[in-house]
Amino acid sequence: MDAGQQEAASFPRSVRLTRGVEFQRVFQHGKRLHVNGLNARAALNGEGFPRLGMAIAKKALRRAHERNRIRRLVRESFRAHQTRLPAVDLVIMCRAEVLNMTNTELFQQLEGLWLRLHKLYSGGSGQPE
Repeated sequence: MDAGQQEAASFPRSVRLTRGVEFQRVFQHGKRLHVNGLNARAALNGEGFPRLGMAIAKKALRRAHERNRIRRLVRESFRAHQTRLPAVDLVIMCRAEVLNMTNTELFQQLEGLWLRLHKLYSGGSGQPE
């Protein structure tokens, strides 16, 4: 894997939401997106690239290994699509229904989420339609 591919496939701190104020801004000003079992909030950012945060609640997924599985799959899908996503801060949440999904089904739901995100923020200006 050359350096460009490795960079595109990585998940460095710069593409993550890490501070509470970043999450708060997305929750207060972000648009809602829903797909089966997954919810997301997205708000434009000034970074020029997408950033991902996750809020996977214990209330929805009681066991740590269940939450970790969802986080791992979301990160993997985000890494594969981040170069084609608009410059938004994105927070992913889920409901208990995701436990009944296979990894393939979850990836399909995430594909739909990335597509909806692209449609919502398409255009040269990055402004919602």
